[in-house]
Amino acid sequence: MENFGIGSWLQRRRPKSGSKIALIAGDRQLSYEEFAERSDRLANALKAGGVAKGDRVAYLGENHPAFLETLFACGQLGAIFVPLNTRLAPPEITFQLDDCGAVALIHSGSLGNLAASGAEGTHVSRRIAVGDSFTGGPAFGDSGRESTTPAEDYEDVVASGAAQHLDEEVGLDDGAMILYTSGTTGRPKGALLTHGNITWNCINVVVDFDFSSTDVALMISPMFHVASLDMGVLPTLLKGGTVVLESRFDPQRTLELIERHRATTISGVPTTYQMLCEHPAWPTSDLSSLNKLTCGGSAVPMRVLEAYETRGLRFSNGYGMTETAPGATTLPAARSRDKAGSSGLPHFFSDVRIADVAGGLAEQGAVGEIQIKGPNVIHEYWNRPDATAESYEHGGWFKSGDMGYKDADGFVFVSDRLKDMIISGGENIYPAEVEQAIGELDAVGSVAVIGVPDEKWGEVPRAVVVLREGALLTEDELKEHLAGRLARYKIPKTVVFVDDMPRTASGKIRKSELRRSTVS
Repeated sequence: MENFGIGSWLQRRRPKSGSKIALIAGDRQLSYEEFAERSDRLANALKAGGVAKGDRVAYLGENHPAFLETLFACGQLGAIFVPLNTRLAPPEITFQLDDCGAVALIHSGSLGNLAASGAEGTHVSRRIAVGDSFTGGPAFGDSGRESTTPAEDYEDVVASGAAQHLDEEVGLDDGAMILYTSGTTGRPKGALLTHGNITWNCINVVVDFDFSSTDVALMISPMFHVASLDMGVLPTLLKGGTVVLESRFDPQRTLELIERHRATTISGVPTTYQMLCEHPAWPTSDLSSLNKLTCGGSAVPMRVLEAYETRGLRFSNGYGMTETAPGATTLPAARSRDKAGSSGLPHFFSDVRIADVAGGLAEQGAVGEIQIKGPNVIHEYWNRPDATAESYEHGGWFKSGDMGYKDADGFVFVSDRLKDMIISGGENIYPAEVEQAIGELDAVGSVAVIGVPDEKWGEVPRAVVVLREGALLTEDELKEHLAGRLARYKIPKTVVFVDDMPRTASGKIRKSELRRSTVS
């Protein structure tokens, strides 16, 4: 084969696991042979429509086999897959489609209106709608009405493609995916993950979590998040296991599916696990098949940890980011107690160091910036040479912007976030982006967005606002202004109006002081 990227995986898996079930979605199942053929057909159909190596193809939709078929079809062509967050507002989708220059957009039929609105004015020349059921169906808009700009039907497109595997020349250094991560400037940056980044991350996962061909991974988190895709789905498929796709998370259904499919693996965030153990069906659900629970985003609360321990289950917590594809460290489940609060040790083929202010190696136990190096770390941001240059220390160390330290055993502890990122229910929220949108209001003199504790979501955004002299603005008016501009999870849950902001000598707002003074 000339293709050494992820686009060759299904073809390589065919003779080894052809008749084995690869995907389960609702009542339908796809064997590896069927999965490979559908991806082949889609690749040929996209090629016939003009998609070539290096072109970008976006996907907007919930967990569905079509998501993975599109990913592997793009991999065959050497095209770059761009998954979009379904919770984004139309202007956010427009920015990302325009920034990456996507030529095609495949989307869920139920998101037809959002897709059409987001694609307007971009380079997207082809829209393909996936029916809500596994077998396809008509493309409907958000309200159930057919979209004003009808898209092609996904199943028709797949059927039109030849059942022939394409073997384009694709190397590990070629781009495979662009995943957008919000930045401190208020505009998202496209992290360009190569085929090598994804492959090495999967190898790290297989080694450190002991994935096997008998694993059944239940995916209850959206695959447009790199953690779900690269820490759960792709390692399972690499090993020839089975992936169960759920379009939405529902605690009761999740517990039922664990029993029905004898799931061995779940990936989630603390909120997910909390909702499961607090459900009335938790004590009587059969969880005996589970042997891998991976968690990221933030630390697991002790009460949740204990609830799972009573069922004989332990978590593998971890630390990472989109730019590390995404695994950087993992805490072995066996150390969840004696190393509580730690993000664990570096993944097998990744290195993590703590750098001091001069860029050198910090002393053991001293807090410094967490920096990562390895074949899973991206080389660049899409069309952002400035951001790329700013993100690497001498020697190729990626600067995470997060602060932490290592203990005497080499375990990493995250102590603070330089970038003030808020993690709410597993979603990353960058204050600068929200502050920029709030600052558009004439009544706002200055604004700072901070994270405040929340029992359900871990933390949620709060806006602290100083109004211009004589101006009037209510919390409801501020939220109304943001509705439609930002995804709902980014909109501050509360707004606090103050007379002045605590600032440094250089005029920067002291957010640490704001948190102390406004968090009750």
